[in-house]
Amino acid sequence: VNGVTAKPGDRADAQVDDICVNGKRIGGHEELHTIMLYKPAGVVTTMSDEKNRRTVAQLVQRCPVRVLPVGRLDQYSEGLLLLTNDGALLDALTHPRYHVDKTYEVTVRGQGQKLPRLSEPMGIDGYRIRPAQVRVTARQPDGTFVLHMTIHEGRNRQIRKMCAQCGFKVLRLCRIAVGKLRLDRSLRPGQWRELSGGEMAVLRRDTLQK
Repeated sequence: VNGVTAKPGDRADAQVDDICVNGKRIGGHEELHTIMLYKPAGVVTTMSDEKNRRTVAQLVQRCPVRVLPVGRLDQYSEGLLLLTNDGALLDALTHPRYHVDKTYEVTVRGQGQKLPRLSEPMGIDGYRIRPAQVRVTARQPDGTFVLHMTIHEGRNRQIRKMCAQCGFKVLRLCRIAVGKLRLDRSLRPGQWRELSGGEMAVLRRDTLQK
């Protein structure tokens, strides 16, 4: 199931997971789709919500198949979110062993002399994260900075927690890349499109072929 040998008691969904017996795919014959969504701020990354908040599922209702989010973006963040019905790709993009980097454009306010701390090792929720790659792309006299931050683990609300530890207030957080796949800037918040064959090849080369 999704490239891993199944054990007694394991479960799988033939419409989402990649199920093979002796190397031969079985189960659903649904065509595979992977889409890029520009998730707007204020939308939750779930298929349904008990609080009746707007969900990413509502934004992709016109997709011909049911697709699931690849990882999460918190409610107040925006940017690149992948959704797919390709179980093998979903597993590869979310499993820690593949270490798919994610890059964010982050607008923060704080003391500029503390910026180097964002690139240093630090602990998040009792876990020591790998140092992030941080580049300043713009700065204002009022202490507002635009950063490009690349992280490697993708812990829950990791960038917000990193910034809080260093005394920065996050004003805007937008994911602009997953691995080498970049957000299509022609999309407006709430819009989505299918990935091209070339984009799918990049994703598979960065994950499934490792």
